[in-house]
Amino acid sequence: MNKILSWSSGKDAAYTLHQLALNNNKPDLLLTTVNQDFKRVSMHGLRINLLEEQAKQLKIPLHQIPLSKNVDMATYNQIMTKHLTKLKDKGFNTVMFGDIFLEDLKNYRIKQMSLINMKADFPIWGNNTRQLAQKIIDSGIKALVISTNAKYLDQTFVGRPFDHDFLNDLPKEVDWCGENGEFHTFVYDTPEFHKPIDFNLGEKTFKEYKPCTKKDRHNYHKNVKDTSWDTGFWYIDVCIK
Repeated sequence: MNKILSWSSGKDAAYTLHQLALNNNKPDLLLTTVNQDFKRVSMHGLRINLLEEQAKQLKIPLHQIPLSKNVDMATYNQIMTKHLTKLKDKGFNTVMFGDIFLEDLKNYRIKQMSLINMKADFPIWGNNTRQLAQKIIDSGIKALVISTNAKYLDQTFVGRPFDHDFLNDLPKEVDWCGENGEFHTFVYDTPEFHKPIDFNLGEKTFKEYKPCTKKDRHNYHKNVKDTSWDTGFWYIDVCIK
C-alpha cells in the first residue's frame, strides 16, 4: 500500500510523520499545495525552496500542487482531483492528514477522497490539543511561528519559536495547536530530518485578503451563521542561509 502524507510544512504534519515513523509506517510521498503566484506554501507563506529542503532532509519525494492565489473552491476541488487521480494511477491509495478536531474538514476530506476511490486517514485525530502541543515540543520537533491570524495574535507572536513559553503567552481563546487557523509554523528540525535547516529571518509583513464567498465557506462549515471572515494576517519571511 503506497501512502501519501499531506505535508503543510508545519508542526502538525511533522508530528504526524513522527508518529508514523515510530510505527514503521512512513509515507512514500509528501503532498503540498503551493501558491503559484507567490511561489510559497499555501496558507503558511513559506518559500518553496524551504519546503523542498524539508523533503530533502526527510528523504521522501515531494509532489507539489500549484494553485492560483484567487482559486475558488470548485476549481480547487478540480485541481486536487486531477493530481490525486494521477497519483492513484501510480499506485497510491491512501492520503494521511494531520487534522485534529475539525469535524467538517475531516468529513470534507473523506468525501473528496472517496470520489476517486482513495482512503483518507487521520493518525493524530482526536488528541487534546493542549496535551498534543506539549508532546510536539517534547518530541524534538523544532518549529517557528511564521504566520498569525491578526484577529487573535499580533506581530509580536510572529517569528517566535513554538515552545512552552509561546504556549504560555497565548490568549485563552487561541487553540494551542492553532487548529482554528490562529497561527502556522515552519518546521526546521525533527527527529526524522537528516540535519536541521539553517535559516535567516526577514521582515514582518501584514497582508489582507479578499473574503471568501459564502458558498465556499459552506463547503467546510454547513452551519455558518456569522458572515464575517478573517482577512488580516501577519507573516515573517524565512530564507535558507
